[in-house]
Amino acid sequence: MKVPVHLPNILITGANGQLGSSLALLCNSKDANFFFTDIAELDVTSKSFVEKYISKNKIDIVINCAAYTNVEKAEDEPEIAEKLNATAPSYLAQSCLKHSAFLIHISTDFVFGGGAKRKEPITERVKPAPLNVYGASKLQGEENIKASGCNYLIIRTSWLFSEFGGNFVKTILSLLSSKSEIKVVDDQKGTPTYAGDLAKAVYRIAMKVAENKKNIRRFVGLNQIYNYSNLGECTWYEFAVKIQQLAKVKFSAMAAARKASGKRAQKSHVIPCTSVEFPSKAVRPQYSVLSKEKIRKHFSLTIPAWQTSLKKCLKNL
Repeated sequence: MKVPVHLPNILITGANGQLGSSLALLCNSKDANFFFTDIAELDVTSKSFVEKYISKNKIDIVINCAAYTNVEKAEDEPEIAEKLNATAPSYLAQSCLKHSAFLIHISTDFVFGGGAKRKEPITERVKPAPLNVYGASKLQGEENIKASGCNYLIIRTSWLFSEFGGNFVKTILSLLSSKSEIKVVDDQKGTPTYAGDLAKAVYRIAMKVAENKKNIRRFVGLNQIYNYSNLGECTWYEFAVKIQQLAKVKFSAMAAARKASGKRAQKSHVIPCTSVEFPSKAVRPQYSVLSKEKIRKHFSLTIPAWQTSLKKCLKNL
């Protein structure tokens, strides 16, 4: 007679976002009982709601994908950004501590300043120095989790793109089909991250947490911060050019208009510009390439190059 195996109960917040949607494609009911929530099912900014949900459903692992991610708008709405990015993680962490659950929290490269002089990928040992409200609120969320006393793992990522929601890839594809030229910033360097790849890494880590639940103190990733992005680096301009090349997009609207008038179809043009030419409220890091060596080594991950994953994403789209 087989002894019933207790499957872990895993809560995924922010389930309608890019990472949450990507995780939904991977989650197997044979591995765990999954609880996908967004604002309609669970308001993570309500301490009482968080406590009741984790208690009622006997949650073992929380994967927190919920966040305020509009970098520009955060400058005008610092209270809302703080509520979602700093206070909500605190509530989740406190409840995890109370119910012996493990928290996997998603953070950002924007916790770093990333000046132009930096040339080497940023390791987890580098001291954060956020330049904007969004980055500061995410850093505070990290600090609140560490101060809570719960068992946690924080993953910092960058330049997320996917088939889901709004992101840079979809924006560029839209602009390519409607504009005769696009100006894209060429003096900010980082690494695009395919949400599908990040989801695989998060899922793998969550399963390892579940395996080590009884001996969690021996878990290699206990109470640590990790970086994850795809391999390689580029500027936003270089990212846009690669999107155009791989998608083979022409300015369809412009081409149709020119064809109708008997003129030769005009090809798309992606033009580099400086941050000064593209003013924004939020100051952004000029260099935020993350080192992935720690997470790759600790969890035996194979991390694809961003160009490879971009090709996969565009094919799915």
